[in-house]
Amino acid sequence: MSTRQAILRVQDLHVEFKTRRGKALVLNGVDFEINAGETLCVVGESGCGKSMTALALLRLIPSPPGRISGGRVMFHDENLVQVSEARMREVRGNRISMIFQEPMTSLNPVFTVGDQIGESLRLHAGLDANAARARAIEMLQQVGIPAPERRVDEYPHQLSGGMRQRVMIAMALACRPDILIADEPTTALDVTVQAQIFDLLRDLLREKGTAIMLITHDMGAVAEMADRVMVMYAGRVIEQGTPDEVLGNPGHPYTRGLIDCLPKLGSRVASAERIELVEIAGVVPSIRELGTGCAFRERCPQAMARCAREVPPMLALDDEAAAGSGTPHGAACWLHAAMPEHTIAEAA
Repeated sequence: MSTRQAILRVQDLHVEFKTRRGKALVLNGVDFEINAGETLCVVGESGCGKSMTALALLRLIPSPPGRISGGRVMFHDENLVQVSEARMREVRGNRISMIFQEPMTSLNPVFTVGDQIGESLRLHAGLDANAARARAIEMLQQVGIPAPERRVDEYPHQLSGGMRQRVMIAMALACRPDILIADEPTTALDVTVQAQIFDLLRDLLREKGTAIMLITHDMGAVAEMADRVMVMYAGRVIEQGTPDEVLGNPGHPYTRGLIDCLPKLGSRVASAERIELVEIAGVVPSIRELGTGCAFRERCPQAMARCAREVPPMLALDDEAAAGSGTPHGAACWLHAAMPEHTIAEAA
């Protein structure tokens, strides 16, 4: 069993948005844990709820029209859903930081990057202006920005997209948080800088025991970084487990579809033969069109009659790897309903 301690527990999290056509349930009963010193990779197509989950953890859901309508977010012994906004400002950027997906809209265009990195250091670490500037230069150097002494006084529009992304990473890491939420942190970065960023994240894990929630579409990043994997679809967690379990023996047809979409190296075809890329038929359904049953049923090649009637719970899979992992491999799919372990809650 794992000896790591869970520092964040998300339990039955629901997020809804008020629309002209009524309330739309964006997150529907999300459950997961993040342990100290581990990396949880969250995968799924765009629109599956990955970024919305991250925003909900930090209470950054735009309100109105959105709100957390149910569930708990337990950070150590505090329920972040219920604490005051003043307390959340103490947590955000300090104990829990986030690397946002789009740096050009996340950085303030009228402040230098040094001022923006130094703001959290002055607020949370109590550094004076000179110390904050020195720390900002150090962080820019750590994330691979050349000439950091000059770049620290530049504005976002003076930097390339990749450099702005690295500034966002520097801001998130400046206070050495307990949990780092990284939403596609290496977007627009070349493979060399991407490797440097992953090395930096691993150093943070090793030195401080920081937990990382990595949101990504890159299965290579999952294989390289993850201690556990969580697959989301239509606002629900549909599979979870270790990388070996989820990538090597996927239990949900959707997870298998994501893996099958990856290009395969080493396959030989005749020169005149056209290579057809595998894809998952259809698109992620609108949250207003989910209806009853499994949200993936219309795209699933293994759908059964029961899939249209009932939403499957998270079912524990009977594989030997899960026995010693401390986090049972599970999939929310009726294909596994006949297995003796039944639900994850019962297995645990």
